[in-house]
Amino acid sequence: MRDVRVVLIGGTSNTGKSTVAEAVAERLGFEHRSTDGLARHPGRPWRTPEHEVPPHVAEHYGTLTTDELIASVLAHYERLWPRIEELITDRARGGAPRLVLEGSALWPERVYRLTAPRTAAVWLTADATVVRDRVWAAGRYEQASEGQRLLMDRFLARTVRYQALMADVVEARGLDRIDVGGRTVAELADAVLAAVEGWSRPGRGGGAGDSAFVGDEETPDLGGPITRADVRRIMAEGLRGGEQP
Repeated sequence: MRDVRVVLIGGTSNTGKSTVAEAVAERLGFEHRSTDGLARHPGRPWRTPEHEVPPHVAEHYGTLTTDELIASVLAHYERLWPRIEELITDRARGGAPRLVLEGSALWPERVYRLTAPRTAAVWLTADATVVRDRVWAAGRYEQASEGQRLLMDRFLARTVRYQALMADVVEARGLDRIDVGGRTVAELADAVLAAVEGWSRPGRGGGAGDSAFVGDEETPDLGGPITRADVRRIMAEGLRGGEQP
């Protein structure tokens, strides 16, 4: 751990990344940040006492298919990646504060191809029922209207599908994955630190052939609009060498 300057914790929504990353950062004396703070994407589509679901978020989840939701979020992460890579590279150098960075935007193929030194990475996964129960609890599913439940169900379908695709890449690249089921935050922090011990850097790949994931939405601060033709092309090329997701 002495030489590691950046710890990356990836995973789909509602796997506890933020809580675990905060615990790991506290133990190491590192700064804790989330990729969500770098750019916005339609967030969690349920009401809270402090938050109403914006109309554009309701439309996003209410009108797109699961494949389109996946393509959309991957497009956002693809555009966001240069910012993430710049942050990681900056913190990996000596003199900058050390960092625990967490977020769903840490797509494993991109992390695998990193060349930043002194950087370690791990992905958290959870059983689909665990993710569902957490989403339902957060959104108070039992008390929600039919329309509100529909939005939560669409979000959940995207979340579970994203995890399956992500886990395939993690396994294919031989990266570290930790299942959160039945573990306390302290136990998960222990597991993350144990995995980090075995890393020198995640960039075991390199070279050409990076995948580009695009959707049909516009992220104004990260680039222009992209078309459904782009979505069909990328989804047809697939996340695993031509296999339809």
